[in-house]
Amino acid sequence: MKKTLIAALLASSQIAASQTKPASGWAQYVNPFIGTGAVDKNSLSGSNFPGPTVPFGFVQLSPDTQDAPNDPASGYDHNDKTIVGFSHTHLSGTGVSDLFDVLLMPTTGDIKFTPGKAETKGSGYRSSFSHQQEQAWPGYYQVMLQDYGINAELTSTSHVGLHRYTFPQSSQSHIILDMDHSLDKKRNYWSCRIIGAEIKVVDNHTIEGYRILTGWARLRKVYFRAEFSKPFTGTVLANGGRRYENGNIINGTNIKAAFNFNTTDKEQVMIKVALSPVSIENARQNMQAELPGWNFNQVSQQSQSQWEKELGKIAVEGTPDQKQIFYTGLYHAFTQPNNMADVNGEYQATDMTIRTAPDKTHYSTFSLWDTYRAAHPLYTLIQPEKTAGFINSMMRQYDTYGYLPIWQLWGDENYCMIGNHAIPVIVDAILKGTPGIDAEKAYAAVKGSSITDHPGSPFTTWEKYKFIPEDIQSQSVSITLEVAYDDWCVAQLAKHLGKTDDYNHFMARSEYYRNLYNPKTGFFQGRKADGKWLEPFNPMQYGGNGGNPYTEGNAWQYFWYVPQNVPGLIDLVGGKNAFIAKLDKFFTLADTSAEKNGNASGFIGQYAHGNEPSHHVAYFYDYVGQPWKTQMYVAKVLNELYNNSSSGYSGNEDCGQMSSWYTFSAMGFYPVNPANGVYAIGSPILQKAAIQLANGKTFNVSVKNAGKTNCYIQSVKLNGKAYDKAYITQNDIANGGKLEFTMGSKPNKSWGTKAQDVPLMFGYAK
Repeated sequence: MKKTLIAALLASSQIAASQTKPASGWAQYVNPFIGTGAVDKNSLSGSNFPGPTVPFGFVQLSPDTQDAPNDPASGYDHNDKTIVGFSHTHLSGTGVSDLFDVLLMPTTGDIKFTPGKAETKGSGYRSSFSHQQEQAWPGYYQVMLQDYGINAELTSTSHVGLHRYTFPQSSQSHIILDMDHSLDKKRNYWSCRIIGAEIKVVDNHTIEGYRILTGWARLRKVYFRAEFSKPFTGTVLANGGRRYENGNIINGTNIKAAFNFNTTDKEQVMIKVALSPVSIENARQNMQAELPGWNFNQVSQQSQSQWEKELGKIAVEGTPDQKQIFYTGLYHAFTQPNNMADVNGEYQATDMTIRTAPDKTHYSTFSLWDTYRAAHPLYTLIQPEKTAGFINSMMRQYDTYGYLPIWQLWGDENYCMIGNHAIPVIVDAILKGTPGIDAEKAYAAVKGSSITDHPGSPFTTWEKYKFIPEDIQSQSVSITLEVAYDDWCVAQLAKHLGKTDDYNHFMARSEYYRNLYNPKTGFFQGRKADGKWLEPFNPMQYGGNGGNPYTEGNAWQYFWYVPQNVPGLIDLVGGKNAFIAKLDKFFTLADTSAEKNGNASGFIGQYAHGNEPSHHVAYFYDYVGQPWKTQMYVAKVLNELYNNSSSGYSGNEDCGQMSSWYTFSAMGFYPVNPANGVYAIGSPILQKAAIQLANGKTFNVSVKNAGKTNCYIQSVKLNGKAYDKAYITQNDIANGGKLEFTMGSKPNKSWGTKAQDVPLMFGYAK
């Protein structure tokens, strides 16, 4: 047995060598293992998966190291020692798990239909593995399954996953299909239950089926068709504990199957699995259109080429580590939203009907509370065509629900998180001139989503009290602040379209944040419907996702959430000097007493980079004439809270938001207000960056004396002329040109200090 295993391991190294990591181009810098596991139990990671997917693709084929994934939500933990199998759908960087559809696992020996225990060798079909025999890059993943001597390789198209398993010599080779594998069914929130499933043997090399289940997405239908490159010699179907030899069909809520083969040494068996949210027939069409043949290497190369095209939209120069973090960040940002439309354009709409998208694209996986801050501004900048597709997909939910997505998964609204942040995404895109969006129709959706009561958004209460009372709606402070920002965005689009009355109405609502400011405590504080402040008050106390005035943060972290009116916030706190003093305390105040939740991580004082409410705050020094402090703290985050290891992020990567913060900030600027066309300047760490724009122009950034010790701006030039403003605008970028930084190790306190010049409304950005 040992000789067989050793021979298989040697074969694996030879097989893996036939797929070589890209040696040139941008894809060579992508490390899919960044963010896949914390270095210890006391630190966080990105909750990313390492398996292959194409940009914005539907199938995301990756190994699962846990039988019932919950945390990390990706299903893969770099610290685990065993792999359960390879499922075809995953979430990248989220805080809640779901999907994990149609799991396959190649095995040898006796057929086992339970995954077994990770710590007990041979207790199920799972296998041990080593990171020394595992590799991944865009379009490709490989691992040696040590318990079986099977080398597993994966690649994919948009709707089809392709597996290549290299078996040892065995008369008992199998491929297990587990249709019960899912997120943790014992979870006490958004619980998972298999409602029904089917596996049907079409012939000796084809199977198809479906499953219907609940979870974070309240109801999902997953249809599949799978074809084998080698006919199987027999089947075993299972429903719970019952087994059926050589059956043709099985239905139930806990069904599995084994497909049997006789294999020679180093024999390769391939399986291609097409998915559809609509029907088995559509899964068949998806396979025929995208992967009619069996050329694994060609499919992998095609996927890599797709990634090369997308990653090349920003060309950067920097250290090897910086380029790995930067391009892996772009990779993670372009992993979603996902196109759910089949190749014929059909998709499942939010009302569960089947509709057809004229352009054959319908996107979902909208983690908007996270991604509206930087990921969507990045898409608007370098993915305008995709942005139009995202927005048109969002507006289809308005057609059926009467309001835009909050957190949409698999085409279904799960109401996770707060606010209505499809609004700033749509407003930003229209005001930046993104083609392919009907502005009037979009405005109807934006306005309708701001006046129609729906879960987490009681607008009747909002209009009545001019704040959200905590005894009517929990998370009241966070909702008040975030809805006030959304209202500002509605007002800007109304103004753009000449709707003056609406502009005035929503601008007034955008100031409702003032009604929760308690001058005695100096914080935004919860109030009841009778106007009384919520007592006792502790600004360090964390809230989660209900039962507290603050969402995934505390009063310190939410104090700064008035990006639509920074001068108003400065005045509220008592002027520029008082604002600076509060900022200084925010970045230096340690908290060792209060109980933190799982989203509290990446601390610099009370600044918590591991969660989104803090992401813009370091840039606020630009607004009060002390940009050198912005430069210091931004550089600290860039250099200390990102790395190119499995624990490369200081919190959940959150569908591209954490990466997009790095993308912008590493180039030297960031959209503090995601919808006003202004980017605050920070501290660039890359030597060069060239943004390829859809209009054919290029915006170039160059940095002299880039380095960790040179975080302070000495001087700036824009298009060859001296530049002394602590911001640039969308038009500066869209017109093309060059932004030149000269950096140094000591602050130049005379640069960028004219805070009154900082534009704070969209109109000033033009």
